[in-house]
Amino acid sequence: MFDGLKDKLSNFREDAEEVAEENAEELDSDEAAEADAEADAAEADAEAADIEDESAESDAETEASDSSSGGFVSKASSLARGRVVIDEEDLDGPLRELELALLESDVEMSVAEEILDQIRDDLVGEERKFTESTGALVEDALRDALLSVIDVNGFDFEEAIAESEKPVTVVFTGVNGVGKTTTIAKLAKRLEDQGYSVVLANGDTYRAGANEQLQEHADNLGVKLISHEQGGDPTAVVYDAVEYAEANDIDVVLGDTAGRLHTSSDLMTQLEKLDRVVDPDYTVFVDEAVAGQDAVNRAREFDDAAAIDGTILTMADADSQGGAAISVSHVTGKPILFLGTGQGYDDIQKFDPEALVDDLLED
Repeated sequence: MFDGLKDKLSNFREDAEEVAEENAEELDSDEAAEADAEADAAEADAEAADIEDESAESDAETEASDSSSGGFVSKASSLARGRVVIDEEDLDGPLRELELALLESDVEMSVAEEILDQIRDDLVGEERKFTESTGALVEDALRDALLSVIDVNGFDFEEAIAESEKPVTVVFTGVNGVGKTTTIAKLAKRLEDQGYSVVLANGDTYRAGANEQLQEHADNLGVKLISHEQGGDPTAVVYDAVEYAEANDIDVVLGDTAGRLHTSSDLMTQLEKLDRVVDPDYTVFVDEAVAGQDAVNRAREFDDAAAIDGTILTMADADSQGGAAISVSHVTGKPILFLGTGQGYDDIQKFDPEALVDDLLED
């Protein structure tokens, strides 16, 4: 997944590390001692931050992370023997190549510029002390820059479902043919596996065969589908599904809608009516990761027209570029919630910005 982008980022790291190495020099003994003290202070700050975490589950996760982080800091403190000052012109070449690589990978232009600006801020001009190698400086700068555009908002879909008053109503929107209906079925399966009861609603009342497609998924999963005759009012379908959920103690309503462009005034008006009458808890935009820049533009347009809460990207397993995954959150200010990774009901994974960046920067 995103192998093409991964290769391009690796090329930048190699070029930037070479620049950093050329500008590196050893610390004298006093400076080395100062670097050791700074590393010790960083370790103490990390330990203090851990104490503030009161969640038992988070404590367990943090303990594992801290043992790793603590080990790194201790090792770093004993090896802190270098410094580097990089002039902006030294990085001009690698950054220019990185910009081209990001744009070739369908990263949106403003997002690419944001990444480059942060790398400049992190690497250029000021003295940077390094520990194991100058490469760590470059990797940290690249990691921080990528996370700054990918990790936005902090909205967690599954936590929201757990904490919301039931039934929770989720409406899915997007253009035709991007896997929206299959994605709804995948989420229904995922939620049922987590112990929630689910009802589906087919608000896609215009597409021939839409009822049959969603009914097949409902039958496979053993869940209830609320549907009306083709050509009916989509709002009425979702409203009926909410009524059914309230009457039968169902936890989650997942509502499909007709594929539409933001320029389809009739369909957008219907979406506005659905928002007004049903007032869904969450609206999720679905598009294909492989659509790249088109997916990013559509996400922006749908968010402007109908205020989405998050995005699901399908076909991520077939996407070598990664431009949509890098750009969508920054452009909309709303997080990517899940990635579709295949055709099976279990082929959907929670989007984890840090895990994605770790994978992109993995040697």
